[in-house]
Amino acid sequence: QVQLVESGGGLVQPGGSLRLSCTASDFTLGYYAIGWFRQAPGKEREGVSCISSSDQSTYYADSVKGRFTISRDNAKNTVYLQMDSLKPEDTAVYYCIAASSGCSGYGPDYWGKGTLVTVSS
Repeated sequence: QVQLVESGGGLVQPGGSLRLSCTASDFTLGYYAIGWFRQAPGKEREGVSCISSSDQSTYYADSVKGRFTISRDNAKNTVYLQMDSLKPEDTAVYYCIAASSGCSGYGPDYWGKGTLVTVSS
């Protein structure tokens, strides 16, 4: 049973930063494109960012471009999402996903359970 585990969520003031981590046991993240989705209360789930497994190309939603940075450390079997200049509209549950078909393929194969990010003063 594949388990993706997110961590790093919490409460932060507008303009602040958080770093989310996604890791897994008994599952090598390096073989998959890894991405982040989020779902805010009352809204549909949306893709935020993705990093490929091959050339580590990165992709970002327009709403986070220039503020969020995705990276991976295959030695630690971990993918990070550095979130800077956070806004209240970034408040959501953030989910880590793994996709064997790549960032622009057929969608996630696996999902984590999510971590809550709340941006509020």
